[in-house]
Amino acid sequence: MESIKKSDFYFELPERLIAQDPLEDRSGSRMLMLDKETGKMEHHIFREITDYLAPGDCLVLNNTKVIPARLMGIKESTKASVELLLLKRREADVWETLAKPGKKAKPGTVISFGDGILKGEVIGIAEEGNRLVRFSYEGIFEEGLDRLGEMPLPPYITHKLKDKNRYQTVYAKYDGSAAAPTAGLHFTEGLLHEIEEKGVDIAYVTLHVGLGTFRPVKAENILEHHMHSEYYQISKEAADKINRAKEKGKRVICVGTTSCRTVESAADEMGKLTECSGNTDIFIYPGYRFKILDALITNFHLPESTLVMLVSALAGKEHVLWAYETAIKEGYRFFSFGDAMFITNSFTKYK
Repeated sequence: MESIKKSDFYFELPERLIAQDPLEDRSGSRMLMLDKETGKMEHHIFREITDYLAPGDCLVLNNTKVIPARLMGIKESTKASVELLLLKRREADVWETLAKPGKKAKPGTVISFGDGILKGEVIGIAEEGNRLVRFSYEGIFEEGLDRLGEMPLPPYITHKLKDKNRYQTVYAKYDGSAAAPTAGLHFTEGLLHEIEEKGVDIAYVTLHVGLGTFRPVKAENILEHHMHSEYYQISKEAADKINRAKEKGKRVICVGTTSCRTVESAADEMGKLTECSGNTDIFIYPGYRFKILDALITNFHLPESTLVMLVSALAGKEHVLWAYETAIKEGYRFFSFGDAMFITNSFTKYK
């Protein structure tokens, strides 16, 4: 396959459009609808999404939960400040972490958090310089983390989050993510109830989002980019709901790129799912043939990011960049706390 250039996915984004704070009303965000075949667009409010979902459609949500993974501590020997970001649990009390500054976290270093409520000893160095840290504590680790940890907000959000739960979906269930599946932040419990009442199936899958989601694509030829591996799980119930929608000719609508990557990783060549779990480093870019996904609810993403490439694989790069240009002109809010986009093949309203 010939190379695909990273610069083909570049667009100018004014900094003022990067949403720094979540809206009071989750479902009050704006929603740009994009027809993936024609490039036609319409402007809506997110809570109107129910009108465009048909009975028998299947909405796929990622129920991962963000852990308050950013820990501020001090090095016991020198009292120097060290920040740890928990990336992945390796064993019961051993985590792969990102240490800042790394030079202060050599193997053997002991870091104390919250006057010793938690202590971490650096026991090794993993790939890309990440530190392996063994934690010791009294009581339950998660409770200590909940008290001391901060939400690991993306680097482009500089405001402090007033309410931890606003960087969490209302259906978050399983601890393990270093970043929220942000397309899901637009849903309220009431809206989900309304969608179910309409006869839409809701399937919950789990993918623990790693920091690779913010990792910039460095190679100009994107085929040289390597994705970080992330853990996913699909229950029998979720697989059955998704398979049923496909068999009946209904749509599978993924909420967010993480739900999309989960079902596309797990599908067989015939587009069927079974109960499964594993690790995925799937990278979806133009030319990819979707096995399961028919439509996507997503946010507006960073220029030249793997997320813009995934969206372009679904709707075509020209349509996506034109929609982004329109969103910028219309003052849509971008990134994690920003507005939504619904990429679909029909603007039909369903009663």
